[in-house]
Formats: sequence, structure tokens, C-alpha cells
Amino acid sequence: MNSDVTKKMSFLICGHAQSGKTSLAEAILFKCGVTTRLGSVQDGNSICDYEEDERERKSSINLAVLNAKYKEMNLQFIDIPGYLDFIGEAVSGIRAVDFAIIVVDAVEGVGVGTEKVWDLLIKGNVPCLFFINKLDKENADYKKTLEDIRQSLTKKIVRLEVVEGSNVTRILKDKTKDEFLYNSLIEIVAENEDNLLEEFLETGSIKDEEIKPNLKKEIINSLVFPVIGGAAIEEKGIDELLEVVSGIMPSVGESLSRKAKDKSGEELLVEADIDAPFSAQVFKTIIDPFVGQLNIFRVFSGKLQSHSEFFNKNKGIKEKFGQLYILQGKQQISQDTVCAGDIAAVAKLKETKTQDTLCAVSRVLEFSPLNFPSPAYSASVKPKTRQDEDKISSALKRLTSEDCTCSVSIDAQTKEHIISGMGELHLHVIIERMKRKYNAEVELGTPKVPYLETLSKSVTVAHKYKKQSGGKGQYGDVSLEIEPLERGKKFEFVDKIKGGAIPRNFIPSVEKGLINTMKEGFLAGYPIVDIKVTLFDGSYHSVDSSDRAFQIAASMALKKAFDQGGSQLLEPIMNVEIVAPVDVMGQITGDISGRRGRVLGMEVKGKNEVVKANVPLAEMFKYASDLRSATAGRGNYTMSFSHYEVVPLRITKDIVEKAKERKESMHV
Repeated sequence: MNSDVTKKMSFLICGHAQSGKTSLAEAILFKCGVTTRLGSVQDGNSICDYEEDERERKSSINLAVLNAKYKEMNLQFIDIPGYLDFIGEAVSGIRAVDFAIIVVDAVEGVGVGTEKVWDLLIKGNVPCLFFINKLDKENADYKKTLEDIRQSLTKKIVRLEVVEGSNVTRILKDKTKDEFLYNSLIEIVAENEDNLLEEFLETGSIKDEEIKPNLKKEIINSLVFPVIGGAAIEEKGIDELLEVVSGIMPSVGESLSRKAKDKSGEELLVEADIDAPFSAQVFKTIIDPFVGQLNIFRVFSGKLQSHSEFFNKNKGIKEKFGQLYILQGKQQISQDTVCAGDIAAVAKLKETKTQDTLCAVSRVLEFSPLNFPSPAYSASVKPKTRQDEDKISSALKRLTSEDCTCSVSIDAQTKEHIISGMGELHLHVIIERMKRKYNAEVELGTPKVPYLETLSKSVTVAHKYKKQSGGKGQYGDVSLEIEPLERGKKFEFVDKIKGGAIPRNFIPSVEKGLINTMKEGFLAGYPIVDIKVTLFDGSYHSVDSSDRAFQIAASMALKKAFDQGGSQLLEPIMNVEIVAPVDVMGQITGDISGRRGRVLGMEVKGKNEVVKANVPLAEMFKYASDLRSATAGRGNYTMSFSHYEVVPLRITKDIVEKAKERKESMHV
């Protein structure tokens, strides 16, 4: 293995919001001599939080890529936000690193943000180290926090120090050792190695020089998770953390191989070897105000030079590019070459997007896509002015290219722009950025429900449209049988005219009149669906009959049928799958009933329970926030369309009344 690769480390700094992740990142930069003064989130001079909205909120919103050097080791690390609304940044960051430092607040303990990112790390087989932060705070409790980690995350933690108040004894370094903890550490190291276990059973110990390499091996395979403590803002424990990171956490050359598929679909392992063919994956895209689109990628093998080209496996094309960069927060530092293990960036690529695999033509392969969660919270977007309307589409397209947990669509029925994200905070941040970056001001609202209308019973109607006002008149006469169809059949038109009661050239006019009226609706202006219309009789005038006359006659006949035939409103019903802790399931199922939903089934999934239900879409627009509140952030859900059902009469009356009010207000 190339020696340069083994001197690189790539890691993530993660944890619950306000646990001190960014403060730790800034402390590492300061200790490594990257900065001459300690950056502060509160003072707004942090290298990590460089966006204006991050400084205003005093909290991370985007991931930040950072670089430092500790002794002979080159450190590349990513600071990610802790709020669940920005969980997509964690998904991106995890793909680019070899291990993670999980920051836990010594006062607040394990937060829900820590639990969520822990689940992602474990699924990704990412080795982890816990840093218990804020030990300088008055109510800090090291032992209680350790127990919280054991109960909430994993029992396989290994303590590397003894903390008693302000006194810290390091088990692997200090001569004075806590015998119980030291022996516990030795047992953990020995239990997965037969020769060491035999030595331990015979002598009651193992050689000190055998501890670190074997502990590292178990950390790489996620068999154990070391714990160290400190106080980032006070710079306490940072030197010790860096020693642990460089001593027992995996370097790029020691990390687990990456899995990919070759062009025939066969799985292969990609080693972090500079001499191997180039391969990388884009894990984040940002829109820079000066250089435009900036793709950030992790090089998994080989090397890449500036002003050359690569093959984009996902798009099936070669892309030429200019200057390569490494990042230091918002700063872009030019590079001639990037190699295996590096996190780098390139600007102005035409086709390359987040998740794309970049590789050499000599070895075409593809890394698995990033598993971003589906958006859970939606809102309608309305421009404040006509000028803003022209800017909306372009601004939203750019913002969604940066954020794979955000999507934008136009509802085919309501014609509204719908923006979807992970929560209310997420959408508000996006809207603020639209205003600040692209000068587009919009308002968020509750999306309109795409209701439909139909008939509840069959009815036979006739309508004669006759108009004479001097000159040529208008005449059209139709007799229709209209009956409901089963859900999803939409519309069926049957011509049963016999004996020329209506000339053949006017039959399409009848159908056209029906279709146009179906678009307008009858009850509340929503489209009419699932009806069968049979034209069985009528009459015409040799001079006055026309295409328009038969369209109007058909339209008036359909309205008459809906007035007589028990018109109904239909609403979309959604398949909802909710995952939440078992202890709140009673509250969850009760809430589903309160939303007019039906529980279809329940099953246990680890420490959680999964509820499957059908719930009307109208009751789900604020559910992301409500579920988060009910479960202290530990619940999540997915939703997809199921079918349409009849709206209850009491709710139909309210919808119809509001539709009349809207119509009247438009004519005022």
C-alpha cells in the first residue's frame, strides 16, 4: 500500500444539534495550526458555518469539508448539521469518510439526532469514536452520559480514560491506570483474537505493544467503539483526541474496501490504491455564487489531474473539466492532482450530479447510490410578485440540485408549485435562500387537495339548447344516460344514436361538451371522473344546429344529471407507514383515527414498531411536525398514493361552502 495513502485520514464529525460538533471542528483546526484564533459559532466567525443563514441561526445547515495536518497525518473531515431537517447532509457525508467522531453532550446526553446518524453509520459499517463534550459545564455527568450511550446506542463501548471531576487518567498512556478499566480493555482486545485470549488466560494480561494494533482492528470492523471526553470550546481533551484518532482509528489505507459493480453487474472491491485505475463518487453538489455548480467527490482509488477527463458511469459520457480544488469551508484551494482518499471538488461540469460515479475508461464501475430519505413535509409555493414568478422555477431547480432531500413538482390538477422537504425548518431555510441568493420572494402555503367529483347513482336526463336572436339560431338536443363507474375508470362515452336522430358529425361535439364540463366540475369545481355517459337520443335542426350548440346541450345535460344524481366528492387516500418507538404506539394509532385513518397492520422492527395505515391526504400536510413532536423526534414516516374514497358528507359541505366563497370573492 502506498505510504501517502496510509498518512491520510477521512472522518465525519456528527451528533445531535447543539452538542458542539462545529466547536470541535474549529478546535481541531486551531490545534493543528490551520487557524490562529479559535473560531466560534456564537461569534459568527466559524470556518464551518460560512453561509449567512448559518451565522444568523448560529447553527450548521450544510456540511463543511475541512483539512488539517496533525504530526505526519493529513486529516480530511466533514462537519455536518445535527437537526433532523438536514439529515441529507449526514447521508452525503457518511459516503465520503472512513470513520466518524460522534459528539455527545455531557449535560443533555444522547439526542435524537445522534440516534438517527448512529443508525446510518451502523448500516454503512462505518467505525465510530465517541467524544463526550462539554465536560466543563456545571451539570456535566460523564458516567451518566456513558450509560446513556450504552442504553441508547451500543453496549460495545470501550473507555480509554477515567474521568473524576476535572481529573482525567488515560488508560493507554498514563502510568497510573484504573485496574478494573484496564483489565476490561484487555479483555475486549483479547476476546476476538485466539492467540491473545490464550495469552490473557495464562498470564492475566497481554503486552502493551499488542493492545493498539488489535484494538484498531476491532474498531475497523465495528466490534468496539472507543470513548474519550473533553470540552471543545475550552480546548480540553483535543490533543488527546487527536492522539487517539491518529493512533487507533483507521487511516485511508487501513479502512474497509469499497464495494462497487463492474460493467457486467458483478460486485468488486475497490482498494484505496493510488496505482489503481481512478474511481470516485460525487456526494455533494453546491451552487457557488462565483464558480457556479461545484461537485464535491471522494476519490476511492487512483489519481486524477486537473484539466483532464473522466468517465461518468451514471450518465454514460466522458466529461472534461478544468481546475481541481480541495475545500476549507467556503475556501477553494487549487490542486494539480488528487489521489485515493482525497475529498476534492470540481466546478462547471455539465452533466455530473450528486451520486454519480466517476471512473477511468480502463475500469468502468459504479458505486451504489446514496440512500436519501424521502421528503416528508410539503407546502405550496406562491410568488409575491409577477417578477418573482419568473424566477421561481430557476431558483428552485438550483436549490434542489444542492439538496437531494428536497423536491419540487407542479400538481397536474391544481397547477400549484409544490416544494417538499424533511420538515418545516428545512423548507423555511430553502425559501430564505431563494430570497437571498436569487432575489425571488415567495410565500409558503398548505397545498390544495386534488379532490375529484363523481356520481353516486345512475340517472337519465335530456336537455334541449335552443336560442333564437335574429338571423341563424342555435339548436342542440341530447338525451343521456349517466352512470357511475368503478374507481379509476375515469370516463367512458357510448354512442347509441339510431336512425340519424343526431347527425354523425355532431356526435364528437357531444363528447367534447361533456369532457370540457367534467374539467370544471359541479360541486366545488373539481374534475369529474368515473362516469359512463350513453348518448341514446336527441334531435337537430337542419339550419340552426352546430358544434357549439351540441357542446352546450351536452354540458347542461351533465350538470342536470349531477344535480339529480347524488353527486359526491372524492379525496385521495394515502398509504402511510410510520416507524416509532413502541412506548408511543398508543398515541400514534389514536392520532391516526383522529385523522380519519384506518390502521391496516402493525409489526415490531427492532426497538421500534411499524404501523401501516390508510389516511386521507387532507389530514397529512402537517403530520411531519406533529409526529416529531409526539415522538420527541424519534418517529418517521413514508407516504404514497393509494386510492380515492368518498368524502364524508359533513366535510363535503365545508369544502363546497369554501369553494363558493372563493368563487364569489373572485367576482367581487
